[in-house]
Amino acid sequence: MFNNLSDKLDKAFHVLKGHGSITEVNVAETLKEVRRALLDADVNFKIAKDFTKRVKEKAIGQDVLTTLNPGQLMVKIVKDELTELMGGETVGINLGGSPTVILMSGLQGSGKTTFSGKLANFLKTKKSKNVLLVGCDVYRPAAINQLQVVGEQIGVEVYAEVGNQNPVEISQNAIKHAKATGKNVVIIDTAGRLAVDEEMMNEISNIHKAVNPQETLFVVDSMTGQDAVNTAKAFNDILNFDGVILTKLDGDTRGGAALSIKSVVDKPIKFIGTGEKMEAIDIFHPDRMAERILGMGDVVSLVERAQEQYDEEEARKIQKKIAKNQFGFDDFLKQIQQIKKMGNMKDLVGMIPGAGKALKDVDIDDDAFNGIEAIINSMTPKERSTPTSINSSRKKRIAKGSGTTIQEVNQLMKQFNQMSKMMKMMQGGGGQKMMQMMKGMGG
Repeated sequence: MFNNLSDKLDKAFHVLKGHGSITEVNVAETLKEVRRALLDADVNFKIAKDFTKRVKEKAIGQDVLTTLNPGQLMVKIVKDELTELMGGETVGINLGGSPTVILMSGLQGSGKTTFSGKLANFLKTKKSKNVLLVGCDVYRPAAINQLQVVGEQIGVEVYAEVGNQNPVEISQNAIKHAKATGKNVVIIDTAGRLAVDEEMMNEISNIHKAVNPQETLFVVDSMTGQDAVNTAKAFNDILNFDGVILTKLDGDTRGGAALSIKSVVDKPIKFIGTGEKMEAIDIFHPDRMAERILGMGDVVSLVERAQEQYDEEEARKIQKKIAKNQFGFDDFLKQIQQIKKMGNMKDLVGMIPGAGKALKDVDIDDDAFNGIEAIINSMTPKERSTPTSINSSRKKRIAKGSGTTIQEVNQLMKQFNQMSKMMKMMQGGGGQKMMQMMKGMGG
């Protein structure tokens, strides 16, 4: 996520290293590199220019705090300005109305239909809402089928009228159906086009007037950069939408859309898509995104994802097993499955301060756990519950059954033993000692 921009900003801050204060001379060179990094990320020239001007005004003449060097102080100023550039504060979704009507808009290929499903899944699982998805794309042959597949995947009803070519009528009928069946949220997936055109704008404007939605959201493919911002402006002029959704942030995103869109349309980014899975949706936090862009990680979001997968009862069982030295491969497999539910691995690593930069050239595959799962699934129930029973002949059989090598099985056994020892230590006094060490290091 924004790896190229992060690298260039990091290089820009190196200019200030070794200086005892921030002056007009050394800040000018740094900001020249910052502006260049923003332009390379496809940020609008005027926005990039105004951004560096504000940073310069805040930086010049500031006393360097005793705990900060000039480079660190500049990073803080840039982080604060990036946060403001992307909206300043987190803006939630309006769930008023009975039912709440959410109108999805955007160009074809922006990921609108898929994100409609992700949003439905988010509202169903996180907000306990009874959601109805509505297929109003009557032009793209596979659009309604795609929505039905998504709906079946997440367990959400999809309303469609095959053969009806009037999206205004379909959306009105869908709201009646929602009221009759006790649905409290209606998400209307509208038709996209390959480019902004008058016919498309008139159609979605008519739907908007007919259903009077509580939320009108514009879906943007973040990989399209400045073009996405220009399209957002055209849609906003017609719809006056409430918020923006950025999709495909897990790809090779330059960052221009995320950094520019708030300044151009003055509407908040509300959600981001971070992967292909239905769970790959995050509320957009400008401050956290600024920290990630600057290589500071996003520990808060990482902890929140972990908490979502945390099962208190399961954790108690594991603690008892660890205390009795009964932690086995079945328990290990459950831990892996919980981690996988948290999101794609590269995104998770990027949330750890410093890890994204250190592992930027490492290809972290979402299938990285497949080999481990195959090895564990090739074990007998006894071998999983009693890892010490696995001898050389058993390892040979496990390797053959899982399509791996004896060396890979040995490596997993070694990693498992190390993790078991660490967990055992955390159960005893070792955990307190570790916490004291961390406090001594500043937390």
